[in-house]
Amino acid sequence: MVVEKSKAMPMPIKKTNVQTMKKAQRKKKMAPYLFVLPNLLIFLIFIIIPALMGLVYSFTSYNGVSDMKFTGLENYIRLFNNAEFWKIMLNTLIYAALVVPLVFAISLGIAMLMIKEMKARGLFRAIIFWPTMISFIIVGLSWKWIFGDSFGVITYLLEAGGLPPIKWLSDPVIAKITIVIATVWARVGFFMVIFIAGLQSIPASYYEAAQIDGASRSQLFWKITLPLLKPTSLLVFMLLIVESVKAYPLIFSLTGGGPAKETTLIVQYIFEFGFTKSEVGYASAMSVVLFLLIGAFTLIQFKWAEGGKID
Repeated sequence: MVVEKSKAMPMPIKKTNVQTMKKAQRKKKMAPYLFVLPNLLIFLIFIIIPALMGLVYSFTSYNGVSDMKFTGLENYIRLFNNAEFWKIMLNTLIYAALVVPLVFAISLGIAMLMIKEMKARGLFRAIIFWPTMISFIIVGLSWKWIFGDSFGVITYLLEAGGLPPIKWLSDPVIAKITIVIATVWARVGFFMVIFIAGLQSIPASYYEAAQIDGASRSQLFWKITLPLLKPTSLLVFMLLIVESVKAYPLIFSLTGGGPAKETTLIVQYIFEFGFTKSEVGYASAMSVVLFLLIGAFTLIQFKWAEGGKID
């Protein structure tokens, strides 16, 4: 009888172990979702819901205070017949076409220098990254102090040297160049850090093997660095396009959108209609168009780069 009891005891123990293991597995599966949940809630509350509300507003004549009145596609028809909107959109595309390649090339070049052994490398990295930590408003005001037409430092130095002053902020073409210079200065440090991380992930053995085979510096860059940097390049391109298309505070504080709206970009234009003129419905229609534009650019870029897949 004693022997029979001792044989029967292990069964409940095994069952308990299985239940404990299943419980642990359930917790393990739930853990990633619990970590993601706070960000998901923030994304839902501050991005998804406002975006859906904006889509609804775009079909109304809502002014932010009174009741919404459904107007169908009226806002979109008005938008596509508005010549000023297309001028502002062209300003935005020109700005993005200048900023994206410049920031990409300069930040990649600096990153390639900053991964080499040199004295005070950390200090140089900190100096280049430092503008990233400054508010866009402060960056704009700082460059306004430098390029100001009547009180700017550069204007003062030109006049002191007997040279004619340059209308940095009041000439349409030069004002566009000025906002590009300020943006490049402000953003190069951030993307330099991303490129440094990408460059340091490339195994040094690839370069060593290529150098033994007699590869030149340009061949190392085009055949090894750039292809292996493809995922990082895709990320940088996507971030740069989104940033440049929705740029606003730096340019507003530097030029105010002038002269004659030559440096007004689409987000500032949306802000004017939404909060100054209280045409929330019309501004929402512009926001929807901007969203579709950014989505199209991102999708084309993603397809072109094959999702950052390394060949």
